Amino acid sequence: MKRIFLAFLIGLFALPVAARVSVLTTVPEWAALAREIGGERVEATSATTALQDPHRIEARPSLIARARSADLLIATGAELEIGWLPLLQRESGNRRIQPGQPGYLEAAFVSLRDVPRAVDRSMGDVHAAGDPHFHLDPRNILPVAVALAERLATIDPDGAPTYRANHERFVARWTEALARWTEEGASLKGLAFLQAHRSFGYLAYWLGLTPRGELEPKPGIEPGSAHLSRIVANRQEPPAAMILYAAYQDETAGRWVAERLGVPLVKLPFTVGGTPQAGDLFGLFDDTLRRLKAAARPETR
Repeated sequence: MKRIFLAFLIGLFALPVAARVSVLTTVPEWAALAREIGGERVEATSATTALQDPHRIEARPSLIARARSADLLIATGAELEIGWLPLLQRESGNRRIQPGQPGYLEAAFVSLRDVPRAVDRSMGDVHAAGDPHFHLDPRNILPVAVALAERLATIDPDGAPTYRANHERFVARWTEALARWTEEGASLKGLAFLQAHRSFGYLAYWLGLTPRGELEPKPGIEPGSAHLSRIVANRQEPPAAMILYAAYQDETAGRWVAERLGVPLVKLPFTVGGTPQAGDLFGLFDDTLRRLKAAARPETR
């Protein structure tokens, strides 16, 4: 019996232990992409969930501890995380994930929209670099996937063949899905909408939707009753067919306006995990389109 137990222990400790690249991302969409490209060689977690506002996060000790052990930190950039990410990097003491190091990757190298000509505090929380929510145009995911595969191969050269193969498979699947989503969304072209916050500009650009403004008087400023009343009174032509809000946003203001305008209030997942159906990047766009089409008026389908 002792010999059997000893043989078991020897066999147990002889098992190869796969070293995994620890990836910390600022938002869920990049953690989901890291899992697609990294596969079993990567352990990816996000500093935020889909039910949190990514602009406003506290660098808590538990998050600092995760950053301290990360091999790669992926951020959106474009000032999305400017209020908390520099503190997280500094407090982590992790040289690998500092700006300029191989262990730090910003995704905002794509062409950004809505870059303001000038910025001052009277404009609210405006991003000087442009709208950072570019992940909602699925075409922007592909160049980020390329950069991520290359960066993982730099950090983990032994895994380069795996990352290359996973990337090729992801591109094939994503290209096929993108063609399907574009076809499915064609019936939504021209659809006018209001949004709680300026969150869906890239989604609108991709699908050809028509933004009719935001419920916020200025970005990041909660709307008061007087402002919401003006929105209801100043109906535009064509009128908004729906009001959109992200899963992490409060629906109260949108519900009030939607009831008075007689249009549906539509919660969109915004990122991976925002709804039960948006469990990965593919589910994010599947569910977004499903919710938009379900809420659209018959004449817009």
